[in-house]
Amino acid sequence: MRETIRLTMAQALVKFLTKQYISVDGEKSKFVHGVAGIFGHGNVVGIGQALEQYKDEIRYIAGKNEQEIAHACTAFAKQNRRRAIIPCTASIGPGSLNLVTAAGTATVNRIPLLLFPGDIYADRQPDPVLQQMENEADYTVSVNDALKPVCRYWDRVLRPEQIMTAMLNAMRTLTDPAKTGAVAICLPQDVQGEAYDYPVDFFKERVWYVDRTPACEDAIERAAALVKSAKKPVILSGGGVRYSDAGKALYELSSQYGIPVCETQAGKGEIDSSYEMYLGCAGICGTLAANLVTKDADLVIAVGTKLNDFVTNSKWGFSEDAKMIGINTSRMDAMKLDGECVVADARAGMEALTKALTGYKAEWGTQIAEARQLWEDERAKLAQIELPNGFSQTRALMDLDNLLTAEENIVAASGSLPSDLERVWTAKRPGQYHLEYGFSCMAYEISGALGVKLAEPEREVYAFIGDGGFMMGHSDLVTSLQERKKINVLLFKNSGHQCIHNLQRSQGSDTFGTEFRFREESTHELTGEYLPIDFCKLAEGYGAKAYRATNSAELKAAIEEARKQTVSTLIEIDVLPGTMTGGYANFWRVGTAEVSEKPAIQEAYNKLNEVVKDLRKY
Repeated sequence: MRETIRLTMAQALVKFLTKQYISVDGEKSKFVHGVAGIFGHGNVVGIGQALEQYKDEIRYIAGKNEQEIAHACTAFAKQNRRRAIIPCTASIGPGSLNLVTAAGTATVNRIPLLLFPGDIYADRQPDPVLQQMENEADYTVSVNDALKPVCRYWDRVLRPEQIMTAMLNAMRTLTDPAKTGAVAICLPQDVQGEAYDYPVDFFKERVWYVDRTPACEDAIERAAALVKSAKKPVILSGGGVRYSDAGKALYELSSQYGIPVCETQAGKGEIDSSYEMYLGCAGICGTLAANLVTKDADLVIAVGTKLNDFVTNSKWGFSEDAKMIGINTSRMDAMKLDGECVVADARAGMEALTKALTGYKAEWGTQIAEARQLWEDERAKLAQIELPNGFSQTRALMDLDNLLTAEENIVAASGSLPSDLERVWTAKRPGQYHLEYGFSCMAYEISGALGVKLAEPEREVYAFIGDGGFMMGHSDLVTSLQERKKINVLLFKNSGHQCIHNLQRSQGSDTFGTEFRFREESTHELTGEYLPIDFCKLAEGYGAKAYRATNSAELKAAIEEARKQTVSTLIEIDVLPGTMTGGYANFWRVGTAEVSEKPAIQEAYNKLNEVVKDLRKY
């Protein structure tokens, strides 16, 4: 007879988590490194009790906001190249509903995020329970159904024995390079405490093998034929290159055949920036060098990227006649822009293509060197910006690029900072540059820094965040202090959502609702003085060390002082509004009003529409 052990469903879940491992290229490592979240009545006496029971085997990290601590879990997995996770638990109702944005962020970025939202009673006895949202047409629905569109796998455990198949499917999804993203296992609060005689072998050490998907020989032959027919191919390197440790394979493909390399936000840092064929990031936030070259390319080899509009310049960034090759574990991503589809692991795909191209050489001539020089000249100008009225954001970032070392990590996600960083930051090693830009999710930055610190506690980590993003969420600054995991917050204070302010004005609108200003009694509009927010005092109130910088010298001094601290720090960097970098040979389609009483908006629409008429439609 099969040996069993009697446990509650929540105890079985936690016990199972402690036994999960992952193996990549023969290297086995622990997959689950704790559980984070917030306790409420819907989970504290269920999964909370189980976590307390097994506290010597798995740690618990107490967040302050469900969305933000789930972002920290996402960042932890991203920094570990998807080979380690911290699941997140939340109570029923609003606590679980707070996970929706975090789930979307993880799924869009293809990052494994395991969620345990509390749920309503399966037996319905105390119906309706506190925080339950009743659906008159479908009583099986709870707020957790809102997680379905943003998860790669979703399940609701209505009986204690169902946790076994639910978790096997969860792990299958989380460890699949092509399918990974957010996974929600909804846990009714009564079922969490119900007992069952579980098979002992369910809790044995379980290894999830991430085998590299090889490229089909026929697909490689078709791709190689396309490359050989091209004179000016370019490689576009995405996050898949990082997650498959494919930097070396990328370099070999490029260097052997003279094919220049551009990157995306997720792929930045996987190839040495001093390499003569490296052009920086391409797209709306791209460098002048990259955008000039991609526009002139007759073939784009897109590796490990989902080709969103910021990468493709809303499909304007490539010649209308340029051919596409997509190398990706996801068939959906590999076939985008009507590309020749190579479904494969990024490293395996590039290695196979490299072998198939023997004898080929691209014909770029001196064009790559000239494009690189143009961009270096522009960077030199940006590094010398001096403004009479205050500090430039671009200059501050160029200063920080020199001040922060290769051993220190940076994190950013929203506003103008990711655009600037993508252009001007020199990624000094793989993994130093941690950007969430699939969702560009505000409030990810500080939580992301905590997640990166949990993943690499020996390194300093810096969150680059605007005051708009900081106001959206910064509760994990407190969590970092509680966990004694030092992070450094670089808060760029420009009194509003200035990148959106620039966008509205570029499309003919006046300033409206994008700056932090007082409402004027005379006009009833938000056109008064800027709000005098003191972010340093706020950080100090939490227990962090705080500094203020208004110029390059003060910024350097603040960084040096922050490095000496053992607790989290915040540096308020006062920068002038509108002093971010501009665009370089780029285009972004936005929904400008077709009809307006204002001539400037009508003019902006007409200009936009002229470009859109000639863009690729698919």
